[in-house]
Amino acid sequence: MEALAVQILKSLVSGLLMGLVFALVALGLTVIFGVMDIVNFAHGEFLMIGMYTTLLTSPLLGVDPVLTLPLCVLVGAVLGLLCYHGLIRFLLRGPMIAQLFGTFGLMLFLRNMALLVMGSEPRIIHAGWLVGKSFAVGPNVVLESTKLAAAVLSVVSFLVIWWLINRTKVGRALTATSLDAEGARYMGISTERMNALAWAVGGASVAVAGGLLVNFWPVEPGVGLLFTMIAFATVALGGFGSVRGAFVAGIIIGLIVNVPPVWDALLRTIDAVGLKNLEIHSLKYTMVYAIYFLIMVIRPQGLFGWKQ
Repeated sequence: MEALAVQILKSLVSGLLMGLVFALVALGLTVIFGVMDIVNFAHGEFLMIGMYTTLLTSPLLGVDPVLTLPLCVLVGAVLGLLCYHGLIRFLLRGPMIAQLFGTFGLMLFLRNMALLVMGSEPRIIHAGWLVGKSFAVGPNVVLESTKLAAAVLSVVSFLVIWWLINRTKVGRALTATSLDAEGARYMGISTERMNALAWAVGGASVAVAGGLLVNFWPVEPGVGLLFTMIAFATVALGGFGSVRGAFVAGIIIGLIVNVPPVWDALLRTIDAVGLKNLEIHSLKYTMVYAIYFLIMVIRPQGLFGWKQ
């Protein structure tokens, strides 16, 4: 039973840390949808580009990976602006199906460009202030420094964007655009600029998440698919357009992903006949989508969303 208690504690801590990172990954998606009611299928590719930004610039500039995060912000914001002005603003003139296929095509373009330039080999950062370091927080419970730093910086990023949206004039203009774009235009707000800003904020936040993830998660051109699905599940669970919902749902998703190790440890502890060899850790993301499906059936607007 002691081993089971330790496993539960490990899973809770790991789930909390990863949940905060998942929340940051989903934040950009919920900001874009909240302002424009458009789903960005290329969201995971923005994250992938953020991962490559840190991976490549850290050794090139001779700085620690953590110090490349401002560059990730810049790259993500510029990428978001380029995508908006070069593609999205034209898609907005067409039907919803055109917007869906347009961002799906953007996803394929960015992924295949990365495959062409970077190749298919998975890469990860091997050196840095935090890479490979850990510390004990209790009996048999060890925290990886990279995951702890990623969780802390994710919270900081959330607070910055929350402040931007809720405590600044620009944030109030963003909120007005998300609630009623036509009414915002009558009030003198440039909704075109607000849409572009939403893409810049969305791109910057997910690129930072990528810069944090690459310290402990391998990057390759297809890595965005997994995180796109996690982001969609997180945003839908929390409520489309809700920043608070993305934060809470990210933590919930992180904890759900870490339930399978607890289950496996429980079966080993009780030595259940016929079940002790049943391991479900390979189904952890399936559990996320099952919970997402149930929420969509029971409460389609998500935990913190609102009905239109």
